[in-house]
Amino acid sequence: MSTLFAPAILLLTLASATVAPDATILRSLLDEFLAGASRNDVAVHERFWAEDLIYTGSSGRRVGKAQILADLRAAPPPAADEVLPVFTAEDVRIQQYGDAALVAFQLVATSVSGDSTQVGRYLNSGMFLKRKGRWQVVGWQATKLP
Repeated sequence: MSTLFAPAILLLTLASATVAPDATILRSLLDEFLAGASRNDVAVHERFWAEDLIYTGSSGRRVGKAQILADLRAAPPPAADEVLPVFTAEDVRIQQYGDAALVAFQLVATSVSGDSTQVGRYLNSGMFLKRKGRWQVVGWQATKLP
């Protein structure tokens, strides 16, 4: 009986190991991006977004990388008392298809000011492509949760 289950267990083990071989890399890229986005780091945005990006924000505005970067560069530096949200990811799901990967997660935007904490939640999905050995986002969709 155990000889019947051994091949099935081996196949399940191999299948689960090959579902998203770059999942750790993609998760790390996402976490690095969210940390940089929390402080409006233009260089992080430069690396993360592909030149041919299509980004649809939660407000319905559709932009590309050039517009995102222009908006960041045009924004005045935050005031000393301004509270910037800290972005983190929960419920991250990564599905890889060769040199393409879908990364879906719940974005959590937390702002703390004095005794007040505000939390915004969004469902985000990003399509990553691996070009010349480097992962970048070519498509992004954000939906604000009520």
